[in-house]
Amino acid sequence: MAGTETRIKLTSKSVEKLAREQPSADVWDTELAGFHVRSSMRGLTFRLYYRTKTGKRRMMTLGTYGALTLAQARRDATEALAIVAQGGDPRAVIEAAKAESQRQEQLTLRAYLSGPYAAYQGRRKDGAGTLRRIEKGFADWLDKPMGDLTQADVERWQAKQESADKPLAFSTLERSFGALCSVLSHAAKRGVIPVNPLARISLQRPALTDEEMTEQASQRRYLEPQEVEALFAGLDAYQEGRREQRRSSRAHGKPYLPDLDSLDYVDHVKPWVLTMYYTGFRPGDITGLRWEHVNLTFKTIRKTIEKTAHHHPEPQTFPLSSAATAVLNTWHEQQGKPKTGLVFPNPETGKRFDRTAMQKPWAKVRKFAELPSDLVLYTLRHNFASQLVMAGADLLAVSKLMAHSDIQTTIQHYAHLRPDHTRDIVEAFAQQVPGGDSLTSESNEPNATLAVVSTNA
Repeated sequence: MAGTETRIKLTSKSVEKLAREQPSADVWDTELAGFHVRSSMRGLTFRLYYRTKTGKRRMMTLGTYGALTLAQARRDATEALAIVAQGGDPRAVIEAAKAESQRQEQLTLRAYLSGPYAAYQGRRKDGAGTLRRIEKGFADWLDKPMGDLTQADVERWQAKQESADKPLAFSTLERSFGALCSVLSHAAKRGVIPVNPLARISLQRPALTDEEMTEQASQRRYLEPQEVEALFAGLDAYQEGRREQRRSSRAHGKPYLPDLDSLDYVDHVKPWVLTMYYTGFRPGDITGLRWEHVNLTFKTIRKTIEKTAHHHPEPQTFPLSSAATAVLNTWHEQQGKPKTGLVFPNPETGKRFDRTAMQKPWAKVRKFAELPSDLVLYTLRHNFASQLVMAGADLLAVSKLMAHSDIQTTIQHYAHLRPDHTRDIVEAFAQQVPGGDSLTSESNEPNATLAVVSTNA
């Protein structure tokens, strides 16, 4: 504070005048010790000089006039001097508060998604899609500290999604919520937040409507013998349709197009569908199947299952039936016996097909086969497991062939299809009852059982 000092009572009018005049020296307030304004390139700045408990002289910038009013600056200066009076250092307190504020900002969902979690997801197959799902699904939570999320937040979020004009399916909500929980678990494991606040919370499953139950039953089912026959006929009809189109094109001005009549497979559709039928693989695993995974000599496929790759990155080995091997062998020869690359590449780009690429071809095959319109492609996977279980295959073996991460999944969806050994047990028990044989023999008559039961009663 050496040199000429200007001291006035700082008021709103005097500060406004100083802002216009841009004084060359500091102007000190006569009301509050150490409080003053300084002209700078940024304009007029509020400042405060004070002495710490140890006698050290310190200066603290409170803010720029315009962003801060005189009243706000005077209040901040008064609070700072109160800290000094108690033996503290206000600048250190403010810096600590600023650091804590920055730390809290880093704990928000937005900051974590754009920082550590973006790097983590960048190494995953659909990491960008996962980040978009979270940002879109939880836009209202992006600036909220991750550790502050509660069950009430989840319940309100689910209710809002379900009451929207176009409500999302529960399975979609589950995927989004699962993606969010993965972020929180990632942050907790790395010590960014103490614990995942939503670790023990799950969405409330709504009651299924009659239509939803019907749809669910139609999707998770197996093919009847006549449907299998129709499917194979539909694949042949699809191929013949493509051949007929090609003949017509070659005969009407496009003779340069390849002749399809001499090929076993007119395109990837039939071998793709048959591979799914004979292996039960998920569509993504067939789309991503490479010749490096296939051993036609030993009739095996060894690959990492894409859906569970983040939990089980090690490859698994799957046996191929003779029928599946014949399909892949024929396709392999037709493709020029490649040693590497995708088994079913996009013929236009040579790259992997989009995950929806088989929807239109499957609809055509289904139409040729006159199969129900609600018969989804995924039914082929369910059919594979169902037929194995109904043939008496061990559930553990089926679980491995289906690449289920937990045998409980196999039990939940397919155990009811097992040969009914329990019926044999109760029948054997019934035979031990006196007159059990007569009950069985008379049960051929429509009312015989009721009559005997009535007599015994």
